[in-house]
Amino acid sequence: MTLSEYLSKSLNTIKRANWYRQEKTITGLSGAIIELEGEKLVNFASNDYLGLASDKRLMEASIEAIYQYGTGSTGSRLLSGHRKLHEDLEGSIARWKNTEKALVFSSGYSANIGVISALMNQKDLILADEYNHSSLKNGAKLSQSKVIEYSHNNCVNLTHKLAKNRSDYRHCLIITDSVFSMDGDLCPLPELIDIANKYDCWLLIDEAHATGVMGKTGAGCMEHFGVKNDNIIQIGTLSKAIGSLGGYVAGSAVLIDFLRNRCPTWIYTTALSPADTAAGLKGIEIITTDTTLRSNLWQNIALFKQELTSLNMSFLPSESAILCLKSKNAESALNTSLKLRERGFFVPAIRPPTVPTSRLRFSLMASHKPEHFATLKQHLGYDKNLSEP
Repeated sequence: MTLSEYLSKSLNTIKRANWYRQEKTITGLSGAIIELEGEKLVNFASNDYLGLASDKRLMEASIEAIYQYGTGSTGSRLLSGHRKLHEDLEGSIARWKNTEKALVFSSGYSANIGVISALMNQKDLILADEYNHSSLKNGAKLSQSKVIEYSHNNCVNLTHKLAKNRSDYRHCLIITDSVFSMDGDLCPLPELIDIANKYDCWLLIDEAHATGVMGKTGAGCMEHFGVKNDNIIQIGTLSKAIGSLGGYVAGSAVLIDFLRNRCPTWIYTTALSPADTAAGLKGIEIITTDTTLRSNLWQNIALFKQELTSLNMSFLPSESAILCLKSKNAESALNTSLKLRERGFFVPAIRPPTVPTSRLRFSLMASHKPEHFATLKQHLGYDKNLSEP
């Protein structure tokens, strides 16, 4: 079988299972309303929770950085790519996250893969939530550690597996999303901290969908739960609520110094571009000094729940800006997504293998308007086929 024949056969299998995916082109700025392949739609597919990706203040900061530093960083941070902008951004993240230091990566995905594989090896044990993001799962695999998944957000199951296995390994790392990206629920962070302390484990949390959204200043789930622990490794992204691109890790000074010397996805990659770095810095400045956008977002979350839950539809439990409507299978999810698009709404169908069960994923933004939810409710209420679980 040739390579093309093998790949064609694999693609046909994906298509038969309704798992096939393809890009959709957006024209112009992203926001609550987008132009998608010539259609104007209400956008429920964006992780730009605060609408900062199209904020003029971030654009101006990026342009200014380009004129000062150029379009590219030209090398890795340890060679020619380091700029004061990177230091400024890392200092801003550390102060916001209430840690000693921070380190900026080219993406959140590379941060997760690099940090986990730098910290852990064959002598170690990783306990990972079964619903963790792909980057966390792949980072655990690359580390070559013994990886054991525990039932989603199930501390009893986690404790049982630690009691059975922890003593056989040198180090142990518990890994979890803080806000689960395809469900919208939160990890039981205070309980996880207690378990980690009891069983001599380190704890790594992915704050990608919590940063900018959760907590009094938007610092994430540690702020939301009011916890602090120097053994916690906080990883996140600049590409969602912050409105830029890149990832970060925040933690102790010794952790950051170690990663500078041992983390391959930081050492061997070109530094974050000046434009993205400046946009991230400006995004954090706006989030930490002005609560208006986050307040608008949470008002929209409450209004969406009020409008849509009155229809008695099967939404997954959520404590974030992500709300998911259950679907009986992949075909049903795709059909519902298509019907909603015909009615003026862009709502992605999320299917296996990304998730164990199919669903419609609604991402809410600060820039959504009450009429968006009211109109959506009308369509879902009038057409029972749309809201079929």
